[in-house]
Amino acid sequence: MSTQDRYTTVPQSTLWQVPATGSARFTWEYEDGRERLLALYQKGKDKQWDGARRIDWELEVDPYDPLGTPDEALTLYGTRHWAKMSAKDKADLRRHYTSWQFSQFLHGEQGAMVCAARIVESVPDLDAKFYSATQTMDEARHAEIYSRFLHEKVGMLYPINDNLQSLLGDTLRDSRWDMPYLGMQVLIEGLALAAFGMIRDTTTKPLPKQILAYVMQDEARHVAFGRMALRDYYKQLTDAELREREEFVIEGCYLMRDRLRGIEVLENFGISRKEAEQYTEDSEFLHLFRKLLFSRIVPCVKDIGLWGERLQKAYLDMGVFEMGDASLDLLMTQDEEIAEQLDRERFATEERERVAEVTRAIDEGAGTAGGGAA
Repeated sequence: MSTQDRYTTVPQSTLWQVPATGSARFTWEYEDGRERLLALYQKGKDKQWDGARRIDWELEVDPYDPLGTPDEALTLYGTRHWAKMSAKDKADLRRHYTSWQFSQFLHGEQGAMVCAARIVESVPDLDAKFYSATQTMDEARHAEIYSRFLHEKVGMLYPINDNLQSLLGDTLRDSRWDMPYLGMQVLIEGLALAAFGMIRDTTTKPLPKQILAYVMQDEARHVAFGRMALRDYYKQLTDAELREREEFVIEGCYLMRDRLRGIEVLENFGISRKEAEQYTEDSEFLHLFRKLLFSRIVPCVKDIGLWGERLQKAYLDMGVFEMGDASLDLLMTQDEEIAEQLDRERFATEERERVAEVTRAIDEGAGTAGGGAA
């Protein structure tokens, strides 16, 4: 069965072509490099891993409750539709929401892979090319993992959300070399990181927790890379050039905010778009979710030097302005520590099980030998 057979709505085309703009840049300076960026490149090499081996794909997943999502987190909870839904309907709704969320993660990771490759091509500095090459591999691994989870464990995919596709297209069509950094590393990746973190910290299911924890360990490096590169570059720009990038950020943040409602899921359950939009606006859980999703973007935008009056007003309008004072470094450190702790716990459990198995085998062997001697 192909991916096309698993889509809730089959895309009009299996191929989306975005015309490439801008220049491919080569540098003949191979010796100089920023120490911080080269250290991040070394870390990127050291931290490569195989998704087929590090993740325990033998873990069972109930496709009708892949994340252990509570009723209160579902947008239809408490509406006139909820009372009419059977247990099977609610299970189907959980499956669709997980499929929708992880499908957008998958499409976003493919976009990140293409943007990272574009950065290798267009960025003028060799140290940034080096790191972007490792990130391209990371993003390929993430797309592979999310694809496998959706195909093997959920069995259903959603097409790319229109707003995500719009922001991705704007990012790739821009000829300025810093825009893939800004659109992908700061906006799309920052928002994805927050979404990953919320699910990682709330899911009761071990397989999605593993997937999200390990992906976030990589993404922590990617955001650090974007911050380093853009902070250095934006110090050199004029006020007019900075305003252009702030406008891009404002538009992108509104697109991302509106992307997160899951209207497509409700439409698949026979609810009109207008009514679905109203339910999402009334959902207290979704309001909190959407606000927390900007916890990674706002402090990053402020850190790289994009903090003009219009941008600040936009964040006040979204209700996320105060997040500009959050510590990104602390969040990224926590992401790495959670993945490492998960590894330690998993491998300690596996070691205990292996020792117990060996002990049982020895005891059984001793019993057999004793019986033979008698």
